[in-house]
Parts: sequence; structure tokens; C-alpha cells
Amino acid sequence: MSGYYHEAKQKYAGIGVDTEAAIARLSAVPISIHCWQGDDVGGFENGGRALSGGIQATGNYPGKARCPKELMMDFAKAISLIPGKHRINLHASYAVFDGEPVDRDALLPEHFAAWMAFAKEHGLGLDFNPTFFSHPMVKENLTLASPDEEVRAFWVRHGIATRRIASAMAQATGSPALHNIWIADGFKDVPADRIGPRKRLKKSLDEIYAEELPGVIDCVESKLFGIGLESYTVGSGEFYLAYASGRPGVYNLLDNGHYHPTEAVSDKIASLLAFFDKLPLHVTRPVRWDSDHVVLLDDELKEIAKEIVRNDALDKALIGLDYFDASINRIAAWVIGVRNMQKALLLALLTPWDALRAMQDSYQFTDLMACQETLKTLPFGAVWETFCERMGVPHDDQWLKEVKAYEADVLAKR
Repeated sequence: MSGYYHEAKQKYAGIGVDTEAAIARLSAVPISIHCWQGDDVGGFENGGRALSGGIQATGNYPGKARCPKELMMDFAKAISLIPGKHRINLHASYAVFDGEPVDRDALLPEHFAAWMAFAKEHGLGLDFNPTFFSHPMVKENLTLASPDEEVRAFWVRHGIATRRIASAMAQATGSPALHNIWIADGFKDVPADRIGPRKRLKKSLDEIYAEELPGVIDCVESKLFGIGLESYTVGSGEFYLAYASGRPGVYNLLDNGHYHPTEAVSDKIASLLAFFDKLPLHVTRPVRWDSDHVVLLDDELKEIAKEIVRNDALDKALIGLDYFDASINRIAAWVIGVRNMQKALLLALLTPWDALRAMQDSYQFTDLMACQETLKTLPFGAVWETFCERMGVPHDDQWLKEVKAYEADVLAKR
């Protein structure tokens, strides 16, 4: 034990916090790491389709993964620099075809066998997302809510196929797979009919969820708006919250980039925990809008982590990240974002919540404010460094050297 950590341990003990318990608890919290950071949401369908449906990746930093082998290699490098054991979050557009490709409504578990093998090799769990964007069958920004029955049926078949794949992933890894539905259905301008598309979306979801599948945790994800659907989004926050509340086994995923700028996802967490036994999350960093910047250790990230920890929801929260920055080294983007999510959780775990709650309940608001401010200057960094050492990964001032070496040896040669 370093002297730096020993001193920090004593300081935290003075306020009733066990740093060893915090480190042990954090080591058991998996983060679902999104594969699409590594290739700018391109996927592997026919060489990659142009992005559409409110999805946009910006930047042209060299070294983007161009095939499954490169993406897996880059992901493996990233997780070697991230403490703990985690999960990999896949989109259906990342199918690996050994033979003739199939369309999205005909996808099978075998098309993700390479990812299942990769996950088992690296001790990763798997989560899965149907891909309802960037495809010719997205007609006028509509999929599951389309009035064209051929279009709607195609995407229903896609949702059914991906749930079956998620079940196969759960069986392969021995860990439940989160299956998350997000669609970019909506209208650029003010619609003449708001309820019709939502009734069709409800019908589509009912058809997708009709089959009971082992190992699948189902959830739906809302969005405020997107490119081309600035005036109306079918899958709004109210719609999906109502749907999940009325459909047993379906959960409402919160993405902190998918709400109005004056709304905070951290403020919504406790409300959902009062009604749901699981809380799926996509953590990102919106700048002006849902622009999915690399997650930083900012105030909202800290508040999200606080709500999870102080509500004893680490086993209920299914934490995933969702951003795609092509303006910087993509591996570094992964490492920075995941480590910041873990730092926020560790800060929350190093907080004496029982004592703070008692102050609030006994109206000791002066004491509460003073204690909360004191926490901000405690030696958190020493505990974080010790956590990294015990997990066998570099400190914050060391991991970038490894990424730079990998860039010179691998990425720069692509």
C-alpha cells in the first residue's frame, strides 16, 4: 500500500467511508462498451452504408477500423487499458458474414458467432441493438411506425430476429443480454397526425415482444429529435415510458443526450427506480444537442453516478456508453469515456450517503452543505490509482503512451 493511498484511506475513514469496500464494489460493476466508437458507426454491411436517420459521426482521424478483425483488435487494445471486466454493446449492422450476406430481417445468431467467440475469449458480456437506420427500407424517416405495411413488417421481422440473436448471445456468454430498441421515426415538419404513427409503433412493439426468450432484457429508448425529425419523434419519452410501464418485462432506457437541454437524466433516475427493478442507461455527452461527444468527468456524469449509488442501484443499473467521436484517436475515446464513467462511480462510492441522508432528514442543511463541499477536496485520485493498479492497468498519466505506440505500429499503417 503506497503512503499516498494510506493517507487517503485514513481521511475517508474519518468520514465513515471504507475505501477498500469502494474499490471492491467498483471492480464488480461492468460497463457496456459500444462497438460503434471504433468505426464511426459504419458497420459491415456491404462495405458500410452512409449514415442516416439522425445519426452523424464527425471527424476524419486516421486509423478507423475497416473490418471485423480490425475492430475487434482495437476493442481488445482499449479494454486492456480499462480496469475491470466489462461488456461489448453491438448493433445488428455489425454482423460478420462468412458467406453470402443477408438482409436485416433475415439475420441469425450464426452471423454474430465471431462476436460471441470474441466475447468469450476476453471474458466479456454481450448486449445487442437492432439497427433501424441507414438502410433502404427506412422510408421517409419511418420504420416501425410506417403506414406502408411492407416497410413496417420488414422492421418487425428485424426486431424479432435481433431478439433471438440476443438470446443466443446470452446463452453463449452465460450472462443476460440487453436488447435495446431505438428508432429515428419522425417528421421534419409539423405532422397532421401524431397518434397514428404511435399506434402503429405500439402494434409493432407488441409483435416484436410477443415471443418469450430466455436471457433477454428488453428495453426501449426515446429521443427528443434528430436530423430530419426536428418537429416530431414517434418514440418520445412519454410514449416509451407509458409503454414500458404497461408491458411487463420491458424497461425504459434513459440516454442523457435524448432530452431537452433543460432536462437532466440524473433527475429522472430515482423516479424510474421507484417503479422498475432494472434501469438501462446510455451515457453520452451532448453538446447543444444529441451530438454524442466522449464522456468527460463533468457534473452531470457525477450526478448520474450519485443517483445510482445512493439509491443502492448498482445491481439494477445497466450502464452502457453511447458516443462516436471521429476527431480523435478512437481507442483513446473509448478509454477516456469508460474510465470517466468508472471515476464517477468511485466518487459516488466514496461518499457517506447514510450520514448525508440523516442530515437532510433532520433538517441539518448547513451541515449537509458543508460536508458535501468537504468531499470535493478529499484525495480521490489516490484511491483511483490504487484501483487501476489492482486491476492491472496503467495510471491516467501512462495509458496514452500505449495508445500512441499502437497508433504508430497499427493504426497509421491502415
